[in-house]
Parts: sequence; structure tokens; C-alpha cells
Amino acid sequence: MIIDLVNTTTVRIEEALTAVRHRVGGPASGKVLTLVIVTDEVGQYDALRFSAEASRDSPSRILAVIRRGGEEPRLDAEVHAGDTGPGETVLMRMYGSLAQHAESAVLPLLLPDTPVITWWPGEAPSRPADEPLGGLAQRRVTDVTGNADPLDALTRLALAYRPGDTDLSWTRLTPWRSLLATGLDKPHEEITAISVEAATGNPSAVLLASWLSARLVVPAEVGWSSGPGVTSVALETTGGRLSVTRPDGRVATLSRPGQPQRQVALHRRPKAELIAEELRRLEPDEVYREALVGWPENVTLRVPAGVP
Repeated sequence: MIIDLVNTTTVRIEEALTAVRHRVGGPASGKVLTLVIVTDEVGQYDALRFSAEASRDSPSRILAVIRRGGEEPRLDAEVHAGDTGPGETVLMRMYGSLAQHAESAVLPLLLPDTPVITWWPGEAPSRPADEPLGGLAQRRVTDVTGNADPLDALTRLALAYRPGDTDLSWTRLTPWRSLLATGLDKPHEEITAISVEAATGNPSAVLLASWLSARLVVPAEVGWSSGPGVTSVALETTGGRLSVTRPDGRVATLSRPGQPQRQVALHRRPKAELIAEELRRLEPDEVYREALVGWPENVTLRVPAGVP
């Protein structure tokens, strides 16, 4: 069910949420968090679709904020319930001066006594915690792949890191980290070098290399491939090479010195799955902080052949 509200107020939005909740038979409580999405007209459809899928595991109130132009302050809203999963969704278009103070319209709609997560699905801000809508949240989720220069954006996030920050380029690494941790749990020779390859400019690659370098206290290097995503990780040991290669984005080959190769499922996950993971993780991620803050020092970027 959808209710359109033109030139409205937060009071009328809350009344509409109550009305649609009664009409679709939804519970008045049971939401575990509020997800605030800061997006634009181009990205709002996909952002709402991904977050609605993610909220099936974590029923949420989803507040999507779109800042528009114009001189007169105005708030238009679409209230959804029953058609986007177990949660509630409010799409808010803000005009004029209201667009510059979006937190004033979002704050009254936050669920009481529940965590708040703010997500920027497009271009990541340089200082998420200092953004007014970021300041409302316990967790702040960015995705530097939406920036023109993801590695530069990642560097700026490292300089401005606050507990509760995270980026989807780190979330994408969960299967890689699990697989590598499993391989390293078994006896192995001393590791002397780390090499990661990925699509050019891939931010996940430098975070993965930084994490491995910090954990193993070994220098790490990142080189570029044709992708998709991260394509290989190689750990040089005194007894040979331990590697994981994934050229197709679906199946990886795990190789260990003196052992037969093993095929492992390692598919690239859809964004809804990434968001669902972040909705389940509400505490600060110290491992991400270590990888993010340390990457410029821990990782060497390999210059492609032919580039001076």
C-alpha cells in the first residue's frame, strides 16, 4: 500500500504510517532498527529495492532522503507498507532550505529505542560521522565504488574514521576473509610476501591486502587485472605459494604447497546481501578500522607495465 503526501509534515507522515499499518495488519512494534538512506533520484529505486530485500531478515523502518532544488522549503513523501517486506518505507523529497537540514525531518521519524544506520549508496562523503544524517546513526555505511576515484575516497575515509563507520568494499570481502582464514589455520611455512590482484582501482583489493599485512606482519602488494572484482590472492612462503584465484567471480581455486588443488564457491554477492550483513552488525568493526587506517602504509600499488 502506498500513500502520497505533497507539501507535508512529519506529523502527517507518522499518521500515514499508522494508517497503512492498520490497513495491512502490520504490528505496531517489532522493528529492530531505522535505516536512513541518503540518495538521489537516479539511485533511489535500486537503493530501496536492496534495502527492502535486506530488511526481510531485520525488519526496519526505512527512511530514504532525496535532496531537491527549489527556493521554497517543502517536503513530499511516499509512505509504503506491506508491499516492500515486513518493514515500513518512507521516501522523502526535500526542497529548498529543508534539503540542507534534512536531519530535522528525519529525527521525528526515527523508531524510539532502536539503533539507527545511515547508508550512502552513491558517492561516499569524506567524513560520514560529521554529516548531519551520519550524526544520528550508530553505524554509517558508505560505498566508495560510487566515487569517481574509489582509492582516493578510501584514503579520505581513513583520515576521518570514527567508530561505527564501514564501507561495502569491506563487506564484499567477508567470503574471501573466511576462506583465507581457514587456509591459514592449517600448518604452513613462514609467509614472506603477499600479493593481491583485482580490477583496476578496486578498493576491496587494498583493504584485503592491508588486512593480511596487518595480521601476518608481512609487506603486501596490489596489482591490477581485468577483474571482475578481486581475482587472486597469493601468499609466498618459504615452502612455496599458497594462493586463491577466482577469475570468473564465481568459483575459486585454492592451492597449497604439496596438496591437490581444491575448488571453492566464492561468488560475488548482490548488494542486498551486503546490506543485510551490515544490518546485522551493529557494533563498531575494529578489524575494518585496522585495515582501513593502515592501508596507505601497509600496501604497495604495483604500477602497470608500460606506465612510467
